[in-house]
Amino acid sequence: MAILTTQPGGRAVPNCASPPTDDCRLDGLRAVETLTAVEPGTREGLPARELARLLFGCGSDREESHGMWRRLISNQTFRHRPGRSPADQAAQAYTWLRLVNDTIEDAERLARDPILLASLHEWAAIVDGGGSLCTVASIHYNLFLGSLLDHDPDERRDLSDFTSMRRIGTFLCTELDHGNDSFSLETTAELDRETGGFILHTPHPGAQKFMPNSSTTGGPKTAMVAARLMIDGQDEGVFLFLTPLSDESGLLPGVQVRRLPFRAGAPVDHCLTAFHHVRLPREALFEADHGRLGHDGTLTSSFGNRRKRFLHSIGRVTVGKLCMSGAAVGASRAALNIAVRYGQHRRVAGPKAGQRIPINAHRTHHSRLLNSLATAYAMTFLHRSVLSGWVHHTAENRNEAERLVAVAKGWITWQARTIAAECRERCGAQGLLAVNGLSEYAQYIEGTVTAEGDNLVIWAKAAGELLLGHWATATPVPPSAGPGKLADPYFLRTLLFRAQAIWQARARTALRRERSDGSVARWNKASSAALEMVSVHAALRAADAFIEAMEQAGNPQARRLLEQLCTLFLLDQISTHTGDLLAEAHINADHIRELPLLTDSLLDDLAPHMSTLVEAFDLPDQFLAGIPIANSAGVDLADYALAAE
Repeated sequence: MAILTTQPGGRAVPNCASPPTDDCRLDGLRAVETLTAVEPGTREGLPARELARLLFGCGSDREESHGMWRRLISNQTFRHRPGRSPADQAAQAYTWLRLVNDTIEDAERLARDPILLASLHEWAAIVDGGGSLCTVASIHYNLFLGSLLDHDPDERRDLSDFTSMRRIGTFLCTELDHGNDSFSLETTAELDRETGGFILHTPHPGAQKFMPNSSTTGGPKTAMVAARLMIDGQDEGVFLFLTPLSDESGLLPGVQVRRLPFRAGAPVDHCLTAFHHVRLPREALFEADHGRLGHDGTLTSSFGNRRKRFLHSIGRVTVGKLCMSGAAVGASRAALNIAVRYGQHRRVAGPKAGQRIPINAHRTHHSRLLNSLATAYAMTFLHRSVLSGWVHHTAENRNEAERLVAVAKGWITWQARTIAAECRERCGAQGLLAVNGLSEYAQYIEGTVTAEGDNLVIWAKAAGELLLGHWATATPVPPSAGPGKLADPYFLRTLLFRAQAIWQARARTALRRERSDGSVARWNKASSAALEMVSVHAALRAADAFIEAMEQAGNPQARRLLEQLCTLFLLDQISTHTGDLLAEAHINADHIRELPLLTDSLLDDLAPHMSTLVEAFDLPDQFLAGIPIANSAGVDLADYALAAE
């Protein structure tokens, strides 16, 4: 994992595992003192501030990547407002999108900067209706504007309509009949030799573009449309075409848009969109090395086949995966902060008559939250590592970096789903109320599981590549100080590596055993083990990122908390593999007996520090003040209730 990340334009950003130099540590402490609710200078606050530095970076770079978005969501406009219809929330998302544009000032900078884009999603996802904002922001800045910039490096096009948001950008790729197999999409853009332009057409209902936010809500829109370039009846593959959809008067001729039902958790104007012989000018085609159209209508390309041309056209989906992962990480941390705070002030009957104790005092309650906290820290550190890897990828390791982004997206969003459900349940019936945020997180996270590639599909692709030996380079881990001890995170990391090797061997054996000529039959035999291999691989990469962050802790108490939390995370990860590890003599019967005892011991040690662990998530006071169950028992939920009709 890289120690220093460098933004486009030369901005260097220390990631969560940056070495704590004296200057960085001091800058980080000063920055966090202004951003956290912990009282500056108190001994209790030092571990939380150090944990926050490891999670978010330090100094001016932390401020530049996270500070502006943290301040943005502190705005009163992001507080829960009861009684809003889904249509109101969808419209509100575009108002907030313009607020984001005013905050960043340079829209092109945001579109070019994966770190800034991902951090926007981390913070925006946690506010009421934030799922809608994340959706439209990801589409406008990443898929639309990002694709424009990637295909126009010389900046020949005037982008001012989109950077000023006089027009909103949207991205039309998947179709009703083609989602994960979007390479097979059927929308066509036929070269018109008389005019030199193109005729965009939807040949049948199954080729309608499915789910883009293409209505007139939010104002005039322009789409990036993925369509099959046809030249004299010859299919040249899928390219992107810049296509205006509407203006101030409504939809443009030949454009048909029908609204889909609103989805829970992130109401957006999702639609079915079709084109009826819409004429586009020559400059609508987006050209680059993957394909250029000569004046004589001849296509030249540096890519050997149509599939590669298509993948190049939709290359922005990789950054989209990073954004979805960031949103899931942010929502998980917010859910845990709310649930832990609720458990501190929610009192239940104690063992003595008349005694009232916090519900967090019960092992049955806090153990689940602590396991989720360990996972959330691992998710955050993994996301930082993968994001840094993508920013710094080279032509030689691009495929590896891209694969790890996909693997991490699947793992992070699936973990987030589990955490959101756990936090909601720990808050009982109050966790179901929209004003408390938790129910909305669970609904929005479902969207991140599917967006920018269904998790199972992208993992299946990664599994096939890893199965054939294309392993991502593992982060070197120092030798263990105490080999064979379950309390040692380095030993546990080694066990997880062994589990990965076991599942890889099983998948390869299954692949060799199946002699059928059908590739599907062969893959079916190996797929279960191969997917488990990917799951362990993701957890292993998260463990590596966690360990590196732990090693960079400057405060001894923060270091100790991270070591315990990392050990808890790793114990949970290897627990399902103990049978295999025992069978292969990587552990012994004493290890099996010790595992639950050590887990309980770690929970005992960590339980008093739950507030410190969530304080490091650095949520704004203004945000928390709007969540009734995140506040003291004196808050009257009736203050947030709707007036009686």
